[in-house]
Amino acid sequence: MAAMAEAGTQQYRQELTVQPQNLEHIRRIVGAYLRYWGRGEFVERAAMGVTELLSNVHKHTGSAACVLLLQISPSGVRIVVSDESQDLPVIGEPNWFAESGRGMFLISKTVDAWGAEPTPVGKDVWFEIRASNKGAA
Repeated sequence: MAAMAEAGTQQYRQELTVQPQNLEHIRRIVGAYLRYWGRGEFVERAAMGVTELLSNVHKHTGSAACVLLLQISPSGVRIVVSDESQDLPVIGEPNWFAESGRGMFLISKTVDAWGAEPTPVGKDVWFEIRASNKGAA
């Protein structure tokens, strides 16, 4: 697992091979960067979203290799997971009795925006959490 924080920017990029036992460590990294950047209010939703996206890489792609990118802007945070699969995520009505299949549905209800785009080597799946002047969301 190689990590690189880019000096002078509010961006963090990490290349990793997803393994379920590493998810807690990655959530801690995400939380630490968000707090460092003064965006502690995003930690819970960001951690949930990162967990779901990385779990999807592990479960639904032919390779567990991916890149995690955190980007901070004045309006909030954007988190991108890039993987090597061309298959874009689909949200359907979840089966609440199944053991899996609710991740993207939960992301869609928890974040302010999300999307997926094909890339020349796979896809990017992203979500955004925006700052609010209205108080707690």
